[in-house]
Amino acid sequence: MAETLQGSPIRALGLLSGGLDSTLAVRLLQEQGIHVECINFYTGFCIQSHTGAIRNPRAGAPPPRHDALHAAATLGVKLHMVDISEPYVQIVTKPRYGYGKNLNPCLDCKVFMVKKAAELREKLGFHFLFTGEVVGQRPMSQRKNTLPIIAREGGAAGWLLRPLCALRLPPTEPELRGWVDRSRLLGFSGRSRTPQMQLAAHYHLTDYPSPAGGCCFLTDENYTSRLRDLWHSRGEKQYTMEDILLLKAGRHLRPAPEYKVIIGRDETENNFLSGFRYGRIAIQAPDVPGPLALVEGDPDDAALTLLCRLVARFGKGRQLVEVTLEITRGDAVTRRTVAPLSAEEIPATWYI
Repeated sequence: MAETLQGSPIRALGLLSGGLDSTLAVRLLQEQGIHVECINFYTGFCIQSHTGAIRNPRAGAPPPRHDALHAAATLGVKLHMVDISEPYVQIVTKPRYGYGKNLNPCLDCKVFMVKKAAELREKLGFHFLFTGEVVGQRPMSQRKNTLPIIAREGGAAGWLLRPLCALRLPPTEPELRGWVDRSRLLGFSGRSRTPQMQLAAHYHLTDYPSPAGGCCFLTDENYTSRLRDLWHSRGEKQYTMEDILLLKAGRHLRPAPEYKVIIGRDETENNFLSGFRYGRIAIQAPDVPGPLALVEGDPDDAALTLLCRLVARFGKGRQLVEVTLEITRGDAVTRRTVAPLSAEEIPATWYI
């Protein structure tokens, strides 16, 4: 095992998403005899943390898994799971460096995570930090001119190693002090993942997420459209954890500025939405299979009738002349019988 001059083992703390790059970064340092532990941050926006649990699995598909936990088990490293969702609100709503293509504050996000990791490094006595970043791979946070910003503003200047692209960057303190053999690090760059996949084959790593896959809802155009709509409807850029969970499920439609409806797409989503009934109006047909719908806002009586007709359209009774819907508001339950809307009566502008 790699040691300092004083004989203590070298300890490195890495940011592990569970993707191919961060997994390979761990392997490269383990290969040098360095004791590695990892950290995974929960922001509330990770795609694979929720989607698999909300949607019905495909027939024969494996159960949902957490990529970072899976990678840590494969690598044999301890994983520190840290919830940063509460302070992360400020990163999403007020990013110093702005957004990417959608609402992804990638540079601010990486600075924030490195800062939190640097705090944990000091607390737990690790010698340095590392990530799986590659120069030129991401257009916002992994450019050659932004990588130094991340290390500096994250409080890790000189102590943040990027094993996959280290040969394209100035040497860090772990290299200068001889704790890490720089000649055994790599010089990857650019957006191609072919070198990483070849290295994974060398290490006999096969069970990893698609290298091209996205991991954050804030990079998803549909999701961020819903988040923008939420901010616009409330007149401020804020959100709660309940808000961002609900944005991940169902069809979202806004027939009018003062209210919107979330309509479950299958039984699993209905069950998920059922946990969010409190403080919302729930609409569901008791006599024919169909979705559970949650209404946010303050629709008047005519709007409630319209919403019942809309919900009926997405159920098995859409071809019936009339469908009876139950409207639950707090402890009060009423019924309303309506004619389902036709597809032509639902403007595309309603969909968020």
